[in-house]
Amino acid sequence: MPDKKDNASILVVDDAPDTLEVLQRNLSGRGYRVLTATSVDEAIRILEMETMDLVITDLKLPKVSGMDLVRYVRENLADTEVMMITGYPTVEGAVEAVKIGAEEFLAKPFTDDELFAAVQRSLDTLNLRRISKAQVVSQLDNLCGLIGESKTMLRIYDNISKAAATSATVLISGESGTGKELVARAIHYNSPRSTAPFIPINCAGIPEGLLESELFGHVKGAFTGALRTRTGFFQAAEGGTIFLDEVSETSPAMQAKLLRVLQDTEVCMVGAREAEKIDVRIMAATNTDLQNLVKKAVFREDLYFRLNVITIHVPPLRERGDDILHLIHHFASKYAQELQVPSPEFTSKAYRALKGYTWPGNVRELENLVQSVLVMTSGREIDVNDLPPHMRFSLPGSTSQGKTLAQVETEHIQMVLNSVDGNKTQAAEILGIDRKTLREKLKKVGDET
Repeated sequence: MPDKKDNASILVVDDAPDTLEVLQRNLSGRGYRVLTATSVDEAIRILEMETMDLVITDLKLPKVSGMDLVRYVRENLADTEVMMITGYPTVEGAVEAVKIGAEEFLAKPFTDDELFAAVQRSLDTLNLRRISKAQVVSQLDNLCGLIGESKTMLRIYDNISKAAATSATVLISGESGTGKELVARAIHYNSPRSTAPFIPINCAGIPEGLLESELFGHVKGAFTGALRTRTGFFQAAEGGTIFLDEVSETSPAMQAKLLRVLQDTEVCMVGAREAEKIDVRIMAATNTDLQNLVKKAVFREDLYFRLNVITIHVPPLRERGDDILHLIHHFASKYAQELQVPSPEFTSKAYRALKGYTWPGNVRELENLVQSVLVMTSGREIDVNDLPPHMRFSLPGSTSQGKTLAQVETEHIQMVLNSVDGNKTQAAEILGIDRKTLREKLKKVGDET
Protein backbone atom coordinates (compact mmCIF):
# COMPACT_ATOMS: atom_id res chain seq x y z
CA MET A 1 0.00 0.00 0.00
CA PRO A 2 1.55 3.33 -1.00
CA ASP A 3 1.52 5.17 2.27
CA LYS A 4 4.11 6.55 4.63
CA LYS A 5 5.04 3.11 5.89
CA ASP A 6 6.23 2.18 2.42
CA ASN A 7 8.02 5.52 1.82
CA ALA A 8 5.59 6.82 -0.79
CA SER A 9 7.21 9.41 -3.07
CA ILE A 10 5.69 12.90 -3.14
CA LEU A 11 6.58 15.81 -5.42
CA VAL A 12 5.61 19.20 -3.97
CA VAL A 13 5.33 22.07 -6.46
CA ASP A 14 5.08 25.67 -5.16
CA ASP A 15 6.83 28.92 -6.08
CA ALA A 16 7.00 30.07 -2.43
CA PRO A 17 10.25 28.82 -0.81
CA ASP A 18 8.80 29.05 2.70
CA THR A 19 5.82 26.88 1.74
CA LEU A 20 8.07 24.32 0.07
CA GLU A 21 10.29 24.13 3.12
CA VAL A 22 7.37 23.63 5.52
CA LEU A 23 5.68 20.99 3.38
CA GLN A 24 8.92 19.12 2.78
CA ARG A 25 9.78 19.12 6.47
CA ASN A 26 6.31 18.01 7.62
CA LEU A 27 5.86 15.30 5.01
CA SER A 28 9.40 13.98 5.43
CA GLY A 29 8.75 13.83 9.16
CA ARG A 30 5.86 11.47 8.45
CA GLY A 31 8.14 9.09 6.52
CA TYR A 32 7.41 10.16 2.94
CA ARG A 33 10.17 10.63 0.35
CA VAL A 34 9.73 14.25 -0.74
CA LEU A 35 11.06 16.12 -3.78
CA THR A 36 10.30 19.78 -4.55
CA ALA A 37 9.96 22.04 -7.59
CA THR A 38 9.20 25.76 -7.98
CA SER A 39 7.59 25.61 -11.44
CA VAL A 40 5.66 23.31 -13.73
CA ASP A 41 8.62 22.98 -16.09
CA GLU A 42 10.87 21.87 -13.25
CA ALA A 43 8.20 19.49 -11.98
CA ILE A 44 7.82 17.84 -15.39
CA ARG A 45 11.59 17.34 -15.66
CA ILE A 46 11.52 15.55 -12.30
CA LEU A 47 8.52 13.45 -13.32
CA GLU A 48 10.32 12.38 -16.50
CA MET A 49 13.19 11.01 -14.40
CA GLU A 50 11.49 9.92 -11.17
CA THR A 51 8.46 7.75 -10.43
CA MET A 52 6.27 9.63 -7.97
CA ASP A 53 3.20 8.35 -6.14
CA LEU A 54 1.70 11.78 -5.53
CA VAL A 55 2.10 15.32 -6.89
CA ILE A 56 1.00 18.21 -4.66
CA THR A 57 0.83 21.41 -6.68
CA ASP A 58 -0.07 25.02 -5.97
CA LEU A 59 -2.71 26.54 -8.26
CA LYS A 60 -0.91 29.85 -8.90
CA LEU A 61 2.49 29.18 -10.47
CA PRO A 62 4.67 31.32 -12.78
CA LYS A 63 4.19 30.95 -16.57
CA VAL A 64 2.27 27.62 -16.45
CA SER A 65 -0.49 27.11 -13.88
CA GLY A 66 -1.04 24.24 -11.50
CA MET A 67 -4.15 23.30 -13.49
CA ASP A 68 -1.94 22.45 -16.45
CA LEU A 69 0.28 20.31 -14.26
CA VAL A 70 -2.78 18.42 -13.00
CA ARG A 71 -3.81 17.86 -16.62
CA TYR A 72 -0.28 16.66 -17.52
CA VAL A 73 -0.19 14.15 -14.68
CA ARG A 74 -3.64 12.80 -15.50
CA GLU A 75 -2.92 12.35 -19.19
CA ASN A 76 0.64 11.04 -18.96
CA LEU A 77 1.13 9.32 -15.59
CA ALA A 78 -1.48 6.66 -14.93
CA ASP A 79 0.28 5.50 -11.78
CA THR A 80 0.56 8.91 -10.09
CA GLU A 81 -2.07 10.71 -8.02
CA VAL A 82 -2.38 14.49 -7.87
CA MET A 83 -3.81 17.00 -5.39
CA MET A 84 -4.02 20.80 -5.49
CA ILE A 85 -3.42 23.46 -2.84
CA THR A 86 -4.14 27.17 -3.20
CA GLY A 87 -4.27 30.40 -1.28
CA TYR A 88 -7.03 31.68 -3.59
CA PRO A 89 -9.82 29.16 -3.14
CA THR A 90 -13.02 29.49 -5.14
CA VAL A 91 -15.84 27.09 -5.81
CA GLU A 92 -15.18 27.37 -9.53
CA GLY A 93 -11.50 26.59 -9.04
CA ALA A 94 -12.26 23.54 -6.91
CA VAL A 95 -14.79 22.23 -9.42
CA GLU A 96 -12.37 22.73 -12.31
CA ALA A 97 -9.52 21.03 -10.44
CA VAL A 98 -11.66 18.00 -9.64
CA LYS A 99 -12.96 17.85 -13.22
CA ILE A 100 -9.51 17.62 -14.71
CA GLY A 101 -8.40 15.01 -12.21
CA ALA A 102 -7.22 16.42 -8.87
CA GLU A 103 -8.21 13.97 -6.15
CA GLU A 104 -8.00 16.60 -3.41
CA PHE A 105 -8.36 20.41 -3.32
CA LEU A 106 -6.88 21.97 -0.18
CA ALA A 107 -7.25 25.68 0.65
CA LYS A 108 -4.47 27.57 2.42
CA PRO A 109 -3.97 27.96 5.30
CA PHE A 110 -4.45 24.35 6.35
CA THR A 111 -3.42 22.42 9.43
CA ASP A 112 -0.92 19.58 9.46
CA ASP A 113 -3.74 17.13 10.19
CA GLU A 114 -5.71 18.38 7.18
CA LEU A 115 -2.64 17.99 4.98
CA PHE A 116 -1.81 14.49 6.20
CA ALA A 117 -5.45 13.37 5.84
CA ALA A 118 -5.67 14.70 2.25
CA VAL A 119 -2.36 13.04 1.35
CA GLN A 120 -3.49 9.70 2.75
CA ARG A 121 -6.82 9.89 0.93
CA SER A 122 -4.99 10.58 -2.31
CA LEU A 123 -2.65 7.65 -1.75
CA ASP A 124 -5.60 5.43 -0.88
CA THR A 125 -7.22 6.34 -4.20
CA LEU A 126 -3.99 5.51 -6.02
CA ASN A 127 -3.94 2.20 -4.22
CA LEU A 128 -7.46 1.46 -5.45
CA ARG A 129 -6.32 1.83 -9.04
CA ARG A 130 -3.28 -0.34 -8.46
CA ILE A 131 -5.32 -3.06 -6.77
CA SER A 132 -7.79 -3.15 -9.63
CA LYS A 133 -4.93 -4.24 -11.89
CA ALA A 134 -3.16 -6.50 -9.44
CA GLN A 135 -3.35 -10.28 -9.39
CA VAL A 136 -3.00 -12.38 -6.28
CA VAL A 137 0.16 -14.45 -6.34
CA SER A 138 0.28 -17.55 -4.20
CA GLN A 139 2.39 -20.65 -3.90
CA LEU A 140 -0.77 -22.73 -3.80
CA ASP A 141 -1.99 -24.48 -6.95
CA ASN A 142 -5.67 -24.04 -6.10
CA LEU A 143 -7.03 -21.20 -3.93
CA CYS A 144 -10.62 -22.43 -4.37
CA GLY A 145 -11.99 -18.90 -4.60
CA LEU A 146 -9.98 -17.37 -1.76
CA ILE A 147 -9.06 -13.80 -2.70
CA GLY A 148 -6.81 -11.29 -0.94
CA GLU A 149 -3.22 -10.33 -0.34
CA SER A 150 -3.39 -8.72 3.09
CA LYS A 151 -0.92 -9.95 5.69
CA THR A 152 -3.63 -12.00 7.39
CA MET A 153 -4.59 -13.72 4.12
CA LEU A 154 -0.97 -14.41 3.21
CA ARG A 155 -0.61 -16.03 6.62
CA ILE A 156 -3.69 -18.15 5.91
CA TYR A 157 -2.25 -19.26 2.55
CA ASP A 158 0.90 -20.33 4.38
CA ASN A 159 -1.17 -22.24 6.95
CA ILE A 160 -3.16 -23.90 4.16
CA SER A 161 0.06 -25.01 2.50
CA LYS A 162 1.35 -26.52 5.74
CA ALA A 163 -1.97 -28.18 6.59
CA ALA A 164 -2.24 -29.65 3.07
CA ALA A 165 1.01 -31.53 3.59
CA THR A 166 -0.47 -33.55 6.47
CA SER A 167 -3.59 -35.58 7.22
CA ALA A 168 -4.13 -34.05 10.66
CA THR A 169 -7.57 -32.78 11.63
CA VAL A 170 -8.12 -29.06 11.12
CA LEU A 171 -10.39 -26.73 13.06
CA ILE A 172 -11.29 -23.58 11.12
CA SER A 173 -12.79 -20.72 13.09
CA GLY A 174 -14.24 -17.40 12.04
CA GLU A 175 -17.41 -15.37 11.79
CA SER A 176 -20.23 -16.37 9.45
CA GLY A 177 -19.52 -15.56 5.83
CA THR A 178 -15.73 -15.31 6.12
CA GLY A 179 -14.98 -18.25 3.82
CA LYS A 180 -14.21 -21.13 6.19
CA GLU A 181 -15.39 -23.75 3.70
CA LEU A 182 -13.15 -22.22 1.02
CA VAL A 183 -10.17 -22.65 3.35
CA ALA A 184 -11.12 -26.29 3.89
CA ARG A 185 -11.46 -26.84 0.14
CA ALA A 186 -8.09 -25.21 -0.49
CA ILE A 187 -6.44 -27.55 2.02
CA HIS A 188 -8.09 -30.60 0.44
CA TYR A 189 -7.37 -29.69 -3.19
CA ASN A 190 -3.72 -28.91 -2.45
CA SER A 191 -3.22 -32.18 -0.56
CA PRO A 192 -2.46 -35.74 -1.71
CA ARG A 193 -6.20 -36.43 -1.23
CA SER A 194 -7.20 -33.96 -3.94
CA THR A 195 -8.43 -36.62 -6.38
CA ALA A 196 -10.77 -38.13 -3.76
CA PRO A 197 -14.10 -36.58 -2.67
CA PHE A 198 -14.48 -33.44 -0.58
CA ILE A 199 -17.84 -33.63 1.17
CA PRO A 200 -19.13 -30.61 3.14
CA ILE A 201 -21.79 -31.20 5.80
CA ASN A 202 -23.79 -28.43 7.48
CA CYS A 203 -24.34 -29.98 10.90
CA ALA A 204 -26.90 -27.31 11.83
CA GLY A 205 -28.88 -27.93 8.64
CA ILE A 206 -29.66 -31.60 9.27
CA PRO A 207 -32.26 -32.53 11.93
CA GLU A 208 -30.72 -34.21 14.94
CA GLY A 209 -32.71 -37.41 14.36
CA LEU A 210 -31.30 -37.80 10.85
CA LEU A 211 -27.72 -36.63 11.38
CA GLU A 212 -26.31 -39.98 12.54
CA SER A 213 -27.85 -41.82 9.59
CA GLU A 214 -26.66 -39.16 7.13
CA LEU A 215 -23.10 -39.25 8.45
CA PHE A 216 -22.62 -42.97 9.08
CA GLY A 217 -25.31 -44.61 6.94
CA HIS A 218 -27.85 -47.25 7.97
CA VAL A 219 -28.71 -50.85 7.24
CA LYS A 220 -32.04 -52.05 5.90
CA GLY A 221 -34.66 -52.20 8.65
CA ALA A 222 -32.64 -50.13 11.11
CA PHE A 223 -35.64 -47.85 11.65
CA THR A 224 -39.06 -47.17 10.18
CA GLY A 225 -38.57 -46.10 6.58
CA ALA A 226 -35.13 -47.71 6.19
CA LEU A 227 -36.19 -49.76 3.19
CA ARG A 228 -32.66 -50.41 2.00
CA THR A 229 -29.09 -50.21 3.23
CA ARG A 230 -27.63 -46.76 2.57
CA THR A 231 -24.04 -45.60 3.03
CA GLY A 232 -23.35 -42.30 4.79
CA PHE A 233 -21.21 -39.30 4.05
CA PHE A 234 -18.19 -40.77 5.81
CA GLN A 235 -18.18 -43.82 3.56
CA ALA A 236 -18.74 -41.60 0.50
CA ALA A 237 -15.69 -39.53 1.46
CA GLU A 238 -13.37 -42.58 1.55
CA GLY A 239 -9.82 -41.52 0.75
CA GLY A 240 -10.82 -37.86 0.81
CA THR A 241 -12.05 -35.23 3.24
CA ILE A 242 -15.25 -34.62 5.17
CA PHE A 243 -15.91 -31.06 6.29
CA LEU A 244 -18.17 -30.65 9.34
CA ASP A 245 -19.45 -27.08 9.23
CA GLU A 246 -21.02 -25.60 12.39
CA VAL A 247 -19.76 -28.55 14.42
CA SER A 248 -20.69 -26.65 17.59
CA GLU A 249 -24.37 -27.28 16.77
CA THR A 250 -24.06 -31.06 17.27
CA SER A 251 -25.66 -32.70 20.30
CA PRO A 252 -23.64 -34.33 23.13
CA ALA A 253 -24.65 -37.77 21.79
CA MET A 254 -23.39 -36.94 18.28
CA GLN A 255 -20.21 -35.43 19.73
CA ALA A 256 -19.50 -38.77 21.44
CA LYS A 257 -19.95 -40.62 18.13
CA LEU A 258 -17.67 -38.19 16.30
CA LEU A 259 -15.05 -38.62 19.00
CA ARG A 260 -15.14 -42.39 18.46
CA VAL A 261 -14.65 -41.91 14.71
CA LEU A 262 -11.58 -39.74 15.36
CA GLN A 263 -10.13 -42.14 17.93
CA ASP A 264 -10.75 -45.43 16.10
CA THR A 265 -10.93 -44.29 12.43
CA GLU A 266 -14.04 -46.39 11.98
CA VAL A 267 -17.79 -45.85 11.73
CA CYS A 268 -20.76 -48.01 12.61
CA MET A 269 -23.83 -47.76 10.42
CA VAL A 270 -27.13 -47.28 12.23
CA GLY A 271 -28.50 -50.78 12.90
CA ALA A 272 -25.20 -52.54 12.13
CA ARG A 273 -23.42 -54.81 14.59
CA GLU A 274 -19.88 -54.21 13.45
CA ALA A 275 -17.94 -51.06 12.64
CA GLU A 276 -15.98 -50.58 9.43
CA LYS A 277 -12.61 -48.91 8.97
CA ILE A 278 -12.46 -45.68 7.03
CA ASP A 279 -9.71 -43.52 5.58
CA VAL A 280 -11.17 -40.02 5.79
CA ARG A 281 -9.59 -36.75 6.81
CA ILE A 282 -11.83 -34.67 9.09
CA MET A 283 -11.97 -30.90 9.04
CA ALA A 284 -14.44 -28.89 11.10
CA ALA A 285 -15.53 -25.28 11.28
CA THR A 286 -17.21 -23.11 13.86
CA ASN A 287 -18.36 -19.52 14.15
CA THR A 288 -18.47 -19.73 17.94
CA ASP A 289 -15.78 -19.96 20.61
CA LEU A 290 -15.50 -23.71 21.21
CA GLN A 291 -13.27 -23.19 24.24
CA ASN A 292 -16.03 -21.16 25.83
CA LEU A 293 -18.54 -23.89 25.02
CA VAL A 294 -16.20 -26.42 26.62
CA LYS A 295 -16.10 -24.31 29.80
CA LYS A 296 -19.90 -24.23 29.80
CA ALA A 297 -19.98 -28.03 29.34
CA VAL A 298 -21.87 -27.61 26.07
CA PHE A 299 -19.09 -29.08 23.92
CA ARG A 300 -16.94 -32.10 24.83
CA GLU A 301 -13.42 -31.18 25.83
CA ASP A 302 -11.91 -34.41 24.47
CA LEU A 303 -13.57 -33.85 21.08
CA TYR A 304 -12.34 -30.27 21.03
CA PHE A 305 -8.75 -31.43 21.53
CA ARG A 306 -9.13 -34.07 18.82
CA LEU A 307 -10.43 -31.51 16.33
CA ASN A 308 -8.01 -28.77 17.32
CA VAL A 309 -4.79 -30.35 16.04
CA ILE A 310 -4.29 -27.61 13.43
CA THR A 311 -6.17 -24.34 13.93
CA ILE A 312 -6.79 -21.73 11.24
CA HIS A 313 -8.67 -18.57 12.08
CA VAL A 314 -10.28 -16.73 9.16
CA PRO A 315 -10.44 -12.99 9.97
CA PRO A 316 -13.59 -10.93 9.47
CA LEU A 317 -13.70 -8.75 6.37
CA ARG A 318 -13.43 -5.55 8.40
CA GLU A 319 -9.93 -6.63 9.50
CA ARG A 320 -8.65 -7.48 6.02
CA GLY A 321 -7.85 -3.95 4.83
CA ASP A 322 -7.65 -3.57 1.06
CA ASP A 323 -8.72 -7.17 0.43
CA ILE A 324 -12.23 -5.76 0.18
CA LEU A 325 -11.20 -3.95 -3.00
CA HIS A 326 -9.89 -7.17 -4.59
CA LEU A 327 -13.16 -8.87 -3.67
CA ILE A 328 -15.27 -6.06 -5.13
CA HIS A 329 -13.45 -6.31 -8.46
CA HIS A 330 -13.75 -10.10 -8.46
CA PHE A 331 -17.48 -10.17 -7.76
CA ALA A 332 -18.16 -7.27 -10.13
CA SER A 333 -16.41 -9.12 -12.97
CA LYS A 334 -18.14 -12.38 -12.07
CA TYR A 335 -21.68 -11.00 -12.08
CA ALA A 336 -21.08 -8.67 -15.00
CA GLN A 337 -20.15 -11.75 -17.03
CA GLU A 338 -23.24 -13.61 -15.83
CA LEU A 339 -25.48 -10.64 -16.67
CA GLN A 340 -23.61 -10.08 -19.96
CA VAL A 341 -22.98 -6.43 -19.16
CA PRO A 342 -19.72 -4.43 -18.99
CA SER A 343 -17.97 -4.60 -15.64
CA PRO A 344 -18.79 -1.37 -13.75
CA GLU A 345 -16.37 1.11 -12.23
CA PHE A 346 -16.73 2.02 -8.56
CA THR A 347 -15.97 5.63 -7.65
CA SER A 348 -13.39 6.34 -4.97
CA LYS A 349 -16.20 7.61 -2.71
CA ALA A 350 -18.08 4.35 -3.16
CA TYR A 351 -14.92 2.39 -2.34
CA ARG A 352 -14.42 4.42 0.84
CA ALA A 353 -18.00 3.82 1.92
CA LEU A 354 -17.64 0.08 1.31
CA LYS A 355 -14.26 -0.09 3.02
CA GLY A 356 -15.58 1.82 6.04
CA TYR A 357 -18.60 -0.47 6.51
CA THR A 358 -18.35 -3.11 9.26
CA TRP A 359 -19.69 -6.03 7.15
CA PRO A 360 -21.50 -8.17 9.74
CA GLY A 361 -22.12 -10.78 7.03
CA ASN A 362 -18.51 -10.59 5.81
CA VAL A 363 -17.57 -11.82 2.31
CA ARG A 364 -20.98 -13.40 1.74
CA GLU A 365 -22.67 -10.06 2.44
CA LEU A 366 -20.24 -8.25 0.12
CA GLU A 367 -20.90 -10.69 -2.71
CA ASN A 368 -24.66 -10.32 -2.31
CA LEU A 369 -24.30 -6.53 -2.31
CA VAL A 370 -22.20 -6.43 -5.49
CA GLN A 371 -24.65 -8.72 -7.27
CA SER A 372 -27.59 -6.57 -6.18
CA VAL A 373 -25.90 -3.33 -7.23
CA LEU A 374 -25.10 -4.71 -10.69
CA VAL A 375 -28.69 -5.85 -11.18
CA MET A 376 -30.27 -2.62 -9.94
CA THR A 377 -27.85 -0.08 -11.46
CA SER A 378 -28.00 0.66 -15.15
CA GLY A 379 -24.93 2.89 -15.50
CA ARG A 380 -21.27 1.92 -15.89
CA GLU A 381 -20.27 3.82 -12.72
CA ILE A 382 -21.23 2.83 -9.18
CA ASP A 383 -21.34 5.76 -6.74
CA VAL A 384 -22.27 6.11 -3.08
CA ASN A 385 -25.93 6.80 -3.86
CA ASP A 386 -26.13 3.39 -5.58
CA LEU A 387 -25.30 1.65 -2.28
CA PRO A 388 -27.88 0.64 0.36
CA PRO A 389 -28.94 3.51 2.67
CA HIS A 390 -27.24 2.03 5.75
CA MET A 391 -23.87 2.28 3.98
CA ARG A 392 -24.20 5.96 3.20
CA PHE A 393 -23.38 8.90 5.41
CA SER A 394 -26.10 9.99 7.83
CA LEU A 395 -26.19 12.60 10.54
CA PRO A 396 -25.85 11.29 14.12
CA GLY A 397 -29.25 10.36 15.45
CA SER A 398 -31.03 11.01 12.17
CA THR A 399 -32.06 7.39 11.71
CA SER A 400 -33.27 6.75 15.25
CA GLN A 401 -34.62 10.08 16.40
CA GLY A 402 -38.20 9.77 17.59
CA LYS A 403 -38.09 5.97 17.65
CA THR A 404 -38.45 3.73 20.66
CA LEU A 405 -35.62 1.46 21.77
CA ALA A 406 -37.67 -1.54 20.64
CA GLN A 407 -38.08 -0.06 17.15
CA VAL A 408 -34.36 0.61 16.82
CA GLU A 409 -33.57 -2.91 18.03
CA THR A 410 -36.04 -4.45 15.58
CA GLU A 411 -34.60 -2.47 12.66
CA HIS A 412 -31.07 -3.53 13.57
CA ILE A 413 -32.06 -7.19 13.84
CA GLN A 414 -33.75 -7.00 10.45
CA MET A 415 -30.68 -5.36 8.89
CA VAL A 416 -28.44 -8.13 10.20
CA LEU A 417 -30.86 -10.80 8.99
CA ASN A 418 -30.90 -9.24 5.54
CA SER A 419 -27.10 -9.20 5.47
CA VAL A 420 -26.97 -12.99 5.98
CA ASP A 421 -29.90 -13.90 3.73
CA GLY A 422 -32.23 -14.60 6.65
CA ASN A 423 -30.00 -17.23 8.28
CA LYS A 424 -31.06 -17.02 11.93
CA THR A 425 -28.07 -18.97 13.23
CA GLN A 426 -25.63 -16.55 11.60
CA ALA A 427 -27.72 -13.53 12.61
CA ALA A 428 -27.79 -14.66 16.23
CA GLU A 429 -24.01 -15.07 16.21
CA ILE A 430 -23.50 -11.55 14.80
CA LEU A 431 -25.94 -10.07 17.33
CA GLY A 432 -24.28 -11.88 20.22
CA ILE A 433 -27.43 -13.74 21.29
CA ASP A 434 -28.59 -17.33 20.98
CA ARG A 435 -31.16 -18.56 18.46
CA LYS A 436 -33.84 -18.92 21.12
CA THR A 437 -33.52 -15.27 22.13
CA LEU A 438 -33.59 -14.22 18.48
CA ARG A 439 -36.74 -16.25 17.86
CA GLU A 440 -38.43 -14.62 20.84
CA LYS A 441 -37.52 -11.14 19.61
CA LEU A 442 -38.84 -11.94 16.13
CA LYS A 443 -42.09 -13.33 17.55
CA LYS A 444 -42.76 -9.97 19.20
CA VAL A 445 -42.83 -8.29 15.80
CA GLY A 446 -44.67 -11.14 14.10
CA ASP A 447 -41.70 -12.07 11.92
CA GLU A 448 -41.17 -15.64 13.09
CA THR A 449 -42.24 -18.24 10.59
